[in-house]
Order: sequence, then C-alpha cells, then structure tokens
Amino acid sequence: MHHQRQVRYPRFKVALLFAIFAAPIVTAWGMVTWNVGIPRDHTAHGNVALEVPALQEWPLMASVGVSEQWTLVFECDARCDEQQDELWRLHRALGREATRLQRLRIGGGDATLPGETMTVWESTPSWLSTHDVWLFDPMGRPALAFSSGVPAADILDDIRHLFKVNPI
Repeated sequence: MHHQRQVRYPRFKVALLFAIFAAPIVTAWGMVTWNVGIPRDHTAHGNVALEVPALQEWPLMASVGVSEQWTLVFECDARCDEQQDELWRLHRALGREATRLQRLRIGGGDATLPGETMTVWESTPSWLSTHDVWLFDPMGRPALAFSSGVPAADILDDIRHLFKVNPI
C-alpha cells in the first residue's frame, strides 16, 4: 500500500512563499518612500541647461561650428585668471579623454592656455543668467550649466560621467 504524505502546515508554507516574493517589493518601496539606501553617485552638479540656445546661436564674435568634441564654455569674470587655470587643470585631469573636450573662453585677456579658444560677446544675450560655465555636446546642444560656486572637481565628475555614458 502506498502512503500519501500529509502536507504539514499548508498555510504557513503559503505565507512563507508569499513573504519571500513580496520582500524585495516592500524593501524597494520603503527605500523610495523614506529615501534610504539610494545611491547618489551620479547626481549631476550642474543644472540641465535647456533654457540656453544651441552654441551656434550664441551672439559671439567668433562663430562656433559643430565638431566631434564636447565644448566647455566659460565666461571670464572678476577672477578670470584663476578660473582659466582651474578649467585648464580640469581639462588635463581628463587624461586620455582630454581629446574629447575643447574649451571656449568668453572675454578676458588675449592670452590663451593650451586647448582653449577665446572669443567675446557680440551682444549680451537676454538669457544669460547666473551660470558661468556651460557644457555642450558635440552637436552644439546644451548639456549642463554650472554656477560660479561649483568647484572644478564637481564639473570634472559630471564630464567624466557624460563621457562614460556617451562613448564615441
């Protein structure tokens, strides 16, 4: 005679299976609701520059064409020499990725650092805001805008991240 094995505690086993499959969903919901355990590695330090027109439409004395490089544009202010040096060091810190970036300085003196082009405003645009540094993609579309208080290291982090997610 063949014995059929009795299932012990069937409700307990069903509840255990339900808990095993529901736990990840409940955990994810809790992480989002209470903002706990969510990585912050790839938070951009700059603002998405959607209100800024394409670089080719900027009222600059020297026309800027589309190239295969990203363009870091900065307007020289009272601390022009310091800013110029910081962004040159940022450019060098990219290492072998440095060829993917060009720098365009608006205003300041005539002396340029390696990898930098200089131009001036033809007319001051009405959309010019508190941002001093802008990053444009190879098609001349605005990607990010940085205010004067953003450290060069944070700009470098954003550029490295964009280069990583946008390979050539």
